[in-house]
Amino acid sequence: MLKLYHHPFSPESRFIRLTLSEYGIPFELVVERPWERRREFLIMNPSGSVPVLVENDGNPVCGASVIMEYLDETWGYSKPDRRLLPDHPRERAEVRRLVMWFLNKFESEVTGYLVRERIYKQEMSHAEGGGAPNSDFLRVARINMRNHLRFMGYLCATRRWLSGDEMTFADLAAAAHLSCADYLGEVPWVQDDNVKQWYAKIKSRPSFRPLLSDRVLGMPASVTYADLDF
Repeated sequence: MLKLYHHPFSPESRFIRLTLSEYGIPFELVVERPWERRREFLIMNPSGSVPVLVENDGNPVCGASVIMEYLDETWGYSKPDRRLLPDHPRERAEVRRLVMWFLNKFESEVTGYLVRERIYKQEMSHAEGGGAPNSDFLRVARINMRNHLRFMGYLCATRRWLSGDEMTFADLAAAAHLSCADYLGEVPWVQDDNVKQWYAKIKSRPSFRPLLSDRVLGMPASVTYADLDF
Protein backbone atom coordinates (compact mmCIF):
# COMPACT_ATOMS: atom_id res chain seq x y z
CA MET A 1 0.00 0.00 0.00
CA LEU A 2 1.24 3.47 -0.90
CA LYS A 3 1.21 6.10 1.82
CA LEU A 4 1.10 9.80 0.90
CA TYR A 5 2.17 12.39 3.45
CA HIS A 6 0.32 15.54 2.46
CA HIS A 7 -1.56 18.62 3.52
CA PRO A 8 -5.14 18.84 2.18
CA PHE A 9 -4.54 22.34 0.77
CA SER A 10 -1.02 21.84 -0.49
CA PRO A 11 -1.42 22.21 -4.28
CA GLU A 12 1.49 19.85 -4.95
CA SER A 13 -0.07 17.25 -2.65
CA ARG A 14 -3.37 17.63 -4.49
CA PHE A 15 -1.56 17.08 -7.78
CA ILE A 16 -0.28 13.72 -6.55
CA ARG A 17 -3.65 12.74 -5.10
CA LEU A 18 -5.22 13.37 -8.51
CA THR A 19 -2.49 11.37 -10.23
CA LEU A 20 -2.90 8.40 -7.91
CA SER A 21 -6.66 8.43 -8.43
CA GLU A 22 -6.41 8.77 -12.21
CA TYR A 23 -4.09 5.75 -12.31
CA GLY A 24 -6.41 3.81 -10.00
CA ILE A 25 -3.71 3.25 -7.39
CA PRO A 26 -4.88 2.50 -3.83
CA PHE A 27 -3.24 4.80 -1.30
CA GLU A 28 -3.45 5.98 2.29
CA LEU A 29 -3.33 9.64 3.28
CA VAL A 30 -1.38 10.98 6.25
CA VAL A 31 -1.85 14.67 7.07
CA GLU A 32 1.43 16.45 7.66
CA ARG A 33 1.82 20.08 8.75
CA PRO A 34 5.26 20.98 7.38
CA TRP A 35 5.74 24.00 9.63
CA GLU A 36 5.70 21.72 12.71
CA ARG A 37 8.95 20.11 11.47
CA ARG A 38 8.09 16.78 13.03
CA ARG A 39 11.25 14.77 13.66
CA GLU A 40 9.99 11.54 12.08
CA PHE A 41 8.92 13.42 8.96
CA LEU A 42 12.24 15.26 8.66
CA ILE A 43 14.04 11.93 8.74
CA MET A 44 12.03 10.92 5.66
CA ASN A 45 12.40 14.29 3.93
CA PRO A 46 15.00 16.68 5.40
CA SER A 47 13.56 19.56 3.35
CA GLY A 48 10.41 19.25 5.47
CA SER A 49 8.06 19.73 2.50
CA VAL A 50 5.07 17.77 1.25
CA PRO A 51 4.19 15.64 -0.61
CA VAL A 52 6.17 12.54 0.30
CA LEU A 53 5.25 9.09 -1.01
CA VAL A 54 6.25 5.86 0.70
CA GLU A 55 5.66 2.45 -0.86
CA ASN A 56 5.80 -0.45 1.61
CA ASP A 57 9.27 -0.34 3.21
CA GLY A 58 10.96 1.44 0.33
CA ASN A 59 12.78 4.74 0.40
CA PRO A 60 10.55 7.84 0.53
CA VAL A 61 9.92 9.59 -2.78
CA CYS A 62 9.96 13.33 -2.11
CA GLY A 63 8.57 16.21 -4.14
CA ALA A 64 5.69 16.38 -6.59
CA SER A 65 7.71 16.31 -9.81
CA VAL A 66 9.81 13.36 -8.61
CA ILE A 67 6.70 11.48 -7.45
CA MET A 68 5.07 12.19 -10.82
CA GLU A 69 7.95 10.55 -12.69
CA TYR A 70 8.05 7.66 -10.22
CA LEU A 71 4.35 6.92 -10.65
CA ASP A 72 4.59 7.14 -14.43
CA GLU A 73 7.52 4.70 -14.50
CA THR A 74 5.98 2.25 -12.02
CA TRP A 75 2.29 2.46 -12.96
CA GLY A 76 1.69 4.67 -15.98
CA TYR A 77 3.58 2.51 -18.46
CA SER A 78 1.11 -0.32 -17.82
CA LYS A 79 -1.91 1.90 -18.56
CA PRO A 80 -1.47 2.96 -22.20
CA ASP A 81 -5.12 3.94 -22.51
CA ARG A 82 -4.86 6.53 -19.73
CA ARG A 83 -1.17 7.27 -19.35
CA LEU A 84 -0.57 10.86 -18.27
CA LEU A 85 2.75 11.31 -20.07
CA PRO A 86 2.73 11.03 -23.89
CA ASP A 87 4.96 8.68 -25.86
CA HIS A 88 6.55 11.25 -28.17
CA PRO A 89 9.61 13.09 -26.72
CA ARG A 90 8.43 16.54 -27.87
CA GLU A 91 5.02 16.00 -26.33
CA ARG A 92 6.58 14.74 -23.11
CA ALA A 93 8.77 17.84 -23.00
CA GLU A 94 5.72 20.08 -23.34
CA VAL A 95 3.94 18.28 -20.49
CA ARG A 96 6.99 18.63 -18.25
CA ARG A 97 7.35 22.32 -19.19
CA LEU A 98 3.78 23.05 -18.14
CA VAL A 99 3.98 20.94 -14.99
CA MET A 100 7.04 22.94 -13.92
CA TRP A 101 5.20 26.16 -14.81
CA PHE A 102 2.46 25.37 -12.31
CA LEU A 103 4.55 23.67 -9.64
CA ASN A 104 7.16 26.44 -9.63
CA LYS A 105 6.01 29.68 -11.25
CA PHE A 106 2.30 29.56 -10.41
CA GLU A 107 3.14 28.36 -6.90
CA SER A 108 5.65 31.14 -6.25
CA GLU A 109 3.53 33.91 -7.78
CA VAL A 110 -0.02 32.93 -6.83
CA THR A 111 -0.98 29.91 -4.74
CA GLY A 112 2.02 30.06 -2.44
CA TYR A 113 0.81 33.44 -1.20
CA LEU A 114 -2.88 32.57 -1.11
CA VAL A 115 -2.57 29.25 0.69
CA ARG A 116 0.01 30.38 3.22
CA GLU A 117 -1.67 33.67 4.07
CA ARG A 118 -5.28 32.49 4.15
CA ILE A 119 -5.06 28.81 5.18
CA TYR A 120 -1.72 27.77 6.66
CA LYS A 121 -1.44 30.82 8.93
CA GLN A 122 -4.80 29.90 10.48
CA GLU A 123 -3.39 26.53 11.50
CA MET A 124 -0.02 27.84 12.71
CA SER A 125 0.71 29.03 16.19
CA HIS A 126 2.07 32.55 16.62
CA ALA A 127 5.55 31.09 17.17
CA GLU A 128 5.28 29.16 13.91
CA GLY A 129 4.37 32.30 11.95
CA GLY A 130 0.60 32.22 12.25
CA GLY A 131 -1.58 35.29 12.41
CA ALA A 132 -3.45 37.66 10.14
CA PRO A 133 -2.88 37.42 6.38
CA ASN A 134 -0.55 39.94 4.78
CA SER A 135 -2.69 42.08 2.47
CA ASP A 136 0.31 43.07 0.33
CA PHE A 137 1.05 39.43 -0.51
CA LEU A 138 -2.60 38.80 -1.31
CA ARG A 139 -2.73 41.81 -3.62
CA VAL A 140 0.32 40.55 -5.53
CA ALA A 141 -1.20 37.07 -5.83
CA ARG A 142 -4.46 38.48 -7.25
CA ILE A 143 -2.62 40.52 -9.87
CA ASN A 144 -0.49 37.53 -10.84
CA MET A 145 -3.54 35.28 -11.01
CA ARG A 146 -4.99 37.35 -13.85
CA ASN A 147 -1.70 37.14 -15.77
CA HIS A 148 -1.61 33.37 -15.42
CA LEU A 149 -5.24 33.02 -16.48
CA ARG A 150 -4.40 34.87 -19.70
CA PHE A 151 -1.68 32.31 -20.41
CA MET A 152 -4.00 29.43 -19.58
CA GLY A 153 -6.72 30.97 -21.71
CA TYR A 154 -4.41 30.88 -24.72
CA LEU A 155 -3.66 27.19 -24.11
CA CYS A 156 -7.32 26.30 -23.63
CA ALA A 157 -8.33 28.18 -26.78
CA THR A 158 -5.78 26.43 -29.00
CA ARG A 159 -5.76 22.89 -27.59
CA ARG A 160 -8.25 20.29 -26.34
CA TRP A 161 -6.27 20.00 -23.08
CA LEU A 162 -3.47 22.18 -21.77
CA SER A 163 -0.61 20.34 -23.46
CA GLY A 164 -2.40 18.83 -26.45
CA ASP A 165 -5.15 16.44 -27.46
CA GLU A 166 -5.11 14.27 -24.32
CA MET A 167 -5.33 14.99 -20.61
CA THR A 168 -1.88 14.81 -19.01
CA PHE A 169 0.01 15.61 -15.84
CA ALA A 170 -0.09 19.26 -16.94
CA ASP A 171 -3.86 19.42 -16.53
CA LEU A 172 -3.72 17.79 -13.10
CA ALA A 173 -0.99 20.13 -11.87
CA ALA A 174 -2.88 23.20 -13.07
CA ALA A 175 -6.21 22.01 -11.67
CA ALA A 176 -4.66 21.19 -8.30
CA HIS A 177 -3.41 24.75 -7.94
CA LEU A 178 -6.62 26.36 -9.15
CA SER A 179 -8.68 24.19 -6.81
CA CYS A 180 -6.95 25.69 -3.77
CA ALA A 181 -7.47 29.22 -5.04
CA ASP A 182 -11.07 28.41 -5.94
CA TYR A 183 -11.81 27.23 -2.41
CA LEU A 184 -10.86 30.73 -1.28
CA GLY A 185 -12.90 32.43 -4.00
CA GLU A 186 -9.71 33.82 -5.53
CA VAL A 187 -10.22 32.77 -9.17
CA PRO A 188 -11.93 35.40 -11.37
CA TRP A 189 -13.68 32.87 -13.61
CA VAL A 190 -15.40 35.62 -15.62
CA GLN A 191 -12.02 36.61 -17.06
CA ASP A 192 -11.76 33.67 -19.47
CA ASP A 193 -14.57 31.32 -20.43
CA ASN A 194 -12.17 28.84 -22.06
CA VAL A 195 -10.36 28.30 -18.77
CA LYS A 196 -13.66 27.99 -16.95
CA GLN A 197 -14.90 25.31 -19.37
CA TRP A 198 -11.61 23.40 -19.13
CA TYR A 199 -11.73 23.47 -15.33
CA ALA A 200 -15.37 22.38 -15.26
CA LYS A 201 -14.42 19.41 -17.44
CA ILE A 202 -11.59 18.26 -15.21
CA LYS A 203 -13.45 19.06 -11.98
CA SER A 204 -16.19 16.65 -13.06
CA ARG A 205 -13.83 13.67 -13.11
CA PRO A 206 -14.18 11.07 -10.31
CA SER A 207 -10.59 11.72 -9.21
CA PHE A 208 -11.60 15.24 -8.17
CA ARG A 209 -14.39 14.26 -5.78
CA PRO A 210 -12.19 13.70 -2.69
CA LEU A 211 -10.60 17.13 -3.16
CA LEU A 212 -13.97 18.82 -3.31
CA SER A 213 -14.88 17.35 0.09
CA ASP A 214 -11.85 18.95 1.80
CA ARG A 215 -12.68 21.82 4.14
CA VAL A 216 -10.80 24.37 6.23
CA LEU A 217 -12.09 24.58 9.79
CA GLY A 218 -14.01 27.83 10.25
CA MET A 219 -13.71 28.83 6.59
CA PRO A 220 -16.53 27.76 4.24
CA ALA A 221 -15.64 27.02 0.62
CA SER A 222 -16.55 29.51 -2.07
CA VAL A 223 -19.87 28.97 -3.86
CA THR A 224 -18.06 27.73 -6.99
CA TYR A 225 -15.77 25.22 -5.25
CA ALA A 226 -17.91 22.07 -5.32
CA ASP A 227 -20.38 23.24 -7.96
CA LEU A 228 -19.78 21.22 -11.13
CA ASP A 229 -21.94 23.62 -13.15
CA PHE A 230 -20.41 26.82 -11.88
